[in-house]
Amino acid sequence: MDIKVFIAGIIQGSDRGRGIYSQDYRTKIKTILTKFLPDAKIFCPFENHPNSIDYDDKLGKKVFLELMEKASQTDVLIAFLPQASLGTAIEIWQAYQAGKIIFTISPMTENWVIKFLSNRNFLSLEEFENFVSSGQFETIVKSYESQKPKTTSP
Repeated sequence: MDIKVFIAGIIQGSDRGRGIYSQDYRTKIKTILTKFLPDAKIFCPFENHPNSIDYDDKLGKKVFLELMEKASQTDVLIAFLPQASLGTAIEIWQAYQAGKIIFTISPMTENWVIKFLSNRNFLSLEEFENFVSSGQFETIVKSYESQKPKTTSP
């Protein structure tokens, strides 16, 4: 199954300086997806822009806007949110507006972005892995695929 997945998640969070939250979760999510969905095309913003914290304002804005657009062009957006993240909230919004599947991994179950915009929230990476390994991830994606309007050539 050819699925495009966007791994969203906290980078700076509420850090007021230039600190970066540990990005280990991205490797874990990618490992889970690769193990159970080997054909998935996975895009990770941090992997593609590991030094973005050092970008000048012009390049930073360009990359930020491109990433928001890319979030709307994916099939599935997976957002890791152990705490609030403004950029991730916007990525979720973009994917939601485009009618994409959104899975969140977060303890913030009462946060409205998570509560109202995600198709499903998981409290931990382990819970997410169980979901993917059970085949439910693929079932949901197939269900969405079958509901997409078919485009025909004239």
